[in-house]
Amino acid sequence: MKEGKVTLVGAGPGDPELLTLKGKKAIESAEVVVYDRLVSPAILRLIPENAERINVGKEASHHTVPQDGINRILLEKALEGKKVVRLKGGDPFLFGRGGEELELLAENGVSFEEIPGITSAIAVPAYAGIPVTHRDFSSSLHIITGHQRAGKPLDIQFDALVRAKGTLIFLMGVSSLSEICQGLLEAGMEENTPAATIERGTTPFQRTTLATVSTLPEEAKKRKVKSPAIIIVGEVCNYSKEFDWFDHLPLKGKTVVVTRPKERAGTLSYRLRALGAEVVEYPCIETAPMIPCEEMEEAIAKIGEYSYLVFTSPAGVSALMEMLWRTGRDVRALGAISIASIGPGTDRELQKYGLRSDLIPDVYDSTHLGEMIALQKPEKPVLILRAKWGTDDLTNALQQGNVPYRDVRCYETRYTASNTDEIKTLLTEDTLVTFTSASTVKGFVAAMGEEADLSKVMGVCIGKQTEAEAKKHHLRTATAKKATMDALIETILEGVSLWN
Repeated sequence: MKEGKVTLVGAGPGDPELLTLKGKKAIESAEVVVYDRLVSPAILRLIPENAERINVGKEASHHTVPQDGINRILLEKALEGKKVVRLKGGDPFLFGRGGEELELLAENGVSFEEIPGITSAIAVPAYAGIPVTHRDFSSSLHIITGHQRAGKPLDIQFDALVRAKGTLIFLMGVSSLSEICQGLLEAGMEENTPAATIERGTTPFQRTTLATVSTLPEEAKKRKVKSPAIIIVGEVCNYSKEFDWFDHLPLKGKTVVVTRPKERAGTLSYRLRALGAEVVEYPCIETAPMIPCEEMEEAIAKIGEYSYLVFTSPAGVSALMEMLWRTGRDVRALGAISIASIGPGTDRELQKYGLRSDLIPDVYDSTHLGEMIALQKPEKPVLILRAKWGTDDLTNALQQGNVPYRDVRCYETRYTASNTDEIKTLLTEDTLVTFTSASTVKGFVAAMGEEADLSKVMGVCIGKQTEAEAKKHHLRTATAKKATMDALIETILEGVSLWN
């Protein structure tokens, strides 16, 4: 039996982009992942589909699995010879009980590793514009657990903290906020010392409450501050008024559902998150090459008989490359044929294989692609590689231009959706759903159910065909001026204040 190993991975404070590269690699190669409640869903989606998932999430006063049970799970899975990732919010060694989880492994001779995570103690204040140290106000930083065990008083040396005159960060202290502030005041801290709570830090729903050490408990009560939240005490809190960059991002607090296929959702999701949006990936379709595809193999074998190789999506490029690989060939099989693509996304897929498009229409749709090819007056037929259920717009345009063609359907689109219940709870008038093709609309509607009332859903669409499909199902729509991610995002930014 192969030797197992446990890797403790810090998932960071909430923003999935704060996961370290080393942590990402460990998750993607895991056979078992044991994870906590506060790990971002976007990070959980990195877990391989064939990996075992074990949720041991903890909440205040309620543990799905007690700590000794978690320790045993890690040991048992490692002894089975598995690569185990223990995925924890923040940093495993900062009030994360990571050390406790390694003790049983060490006693039993199990190999382990710890990959640090970015701690909320530093990242959350940074997202609120609060530098935890500053040469003029604070030359030290003190991180304290505010967790209070049932029936026991806080075990904090308030006198020492006040004398240190540094920035104080209390983690897991919302339920003890009054006791913490009172303890600091009784130890001699000035009552007007700036203080703050920050809820759900580094996420689009981050909320900062600024006050003083004497007024913070009452302000937090008024604003119904809830866990997870951190408490900050010190002069540096005043910088939040000037430096809070995160709260001013244009899409902060806005939920955007991305329906693109899983393998193509990343770029759009990343850009929306960078603008402050809460992104929920909901791939409603997947594309799969039709293998074997004898018609495509035959056409490529006679590639010299065609003037243009035509692609209507990146999936067509992927299907071709999959076929070439399976038959022991590569792009050299294409010879010197010219290539026409529907848009820059397809061209970027070609560039992955050292190819470039010779033709891309100014308007990224099938009709304009066909018309542009017709303008070239090709002497030989064109070879189209596209989806099984593609529309007739491209071939109609070629026929009108008297261009002969061979239309090969080399991949199919399948409807797929795994987190439908979650999405249904998000569908309010404030939620945006992005659609990059008519197929994504069809997949979304199929997942929601034909009887679902989608009249309140705002669909942000690429292209008139996509918009028309969305309107068939009574969605509100806004359509990008061009069929690009830039134009789609621009449409969201222009309309976000008008659609609420």
